Amino acid sequence: MKQRGEKFCLSIIAIVGAFALAAQFYAAINSRIVPLGETLLRFFSYFTIESNILVTLAVAAIWLNPQSAWGKFFSRPATLTALTVYIIVVGAVYNLVLRHLYHLIGISRMANELLHVALPVLFVIYWAAYVPKATLKWNIFPWLIFPIIYAVYTLIRGALVNYYPYPFMDAGKYGYERVMINIAVLILVFVGLSFLLVAIGKVTRKKAV
Repeated sequence: MKQRGEKFCLSIIAIVGAFALAAQFYAAINSRIVPLGETLLRFFSYFTIESNILVTLAVAAIWLNPQSAWGKFFSRPATLTALTVYIIVVGAVYNLVLRHLYHLIGISRMANELLHVALPVLFVIYWAAYVPKATLKWNIFPWLIFPIIYAVYTLIRGALVNYYPYPFMDAGKYGYERVMINIAVLILVFVGLSFLLVAIGKVTRKKAV
């Protein structure tokens, strides 16, 4: 029964994720104000898009081919927990910091809500209900590699083309000192969430024993 429920949960997340990403991609291409190549670079330069792609690929691999190399990699509790941290940050930062900056309509609004609300909630539910947590370890620093590389890439590309996907990373407008503080705060959020999820895993393990 649990296996059937888990597969159903995986299928819902995969389908919603693929649909939301496709809708957001269509909206970005349809409303582009820069050349196609730059539009594509900008689209894939959002942490939201990258994290949702990873989550969608992960659940699709586990759902459709769990014995494949990618299925086994994404099935690891540490991998799934790291993805949970990323997608929680996506939802939290948008809804607490960025939501008031955007006034979207139509397909853009629908895709935006799916990527920043529905997918984070669904994936957290999946993590809470189905991901084994007993083997989680306190060494969460490998989970920080992705967000750190993302921050470095964003600052370098922003310096070259004067475009930043998020206003709090706009070094051209706010200066590097303030942006570095913003990034440091975000990294601390990643660290705190990572330790929190590992702690939850430890608590549930003790209860199970």
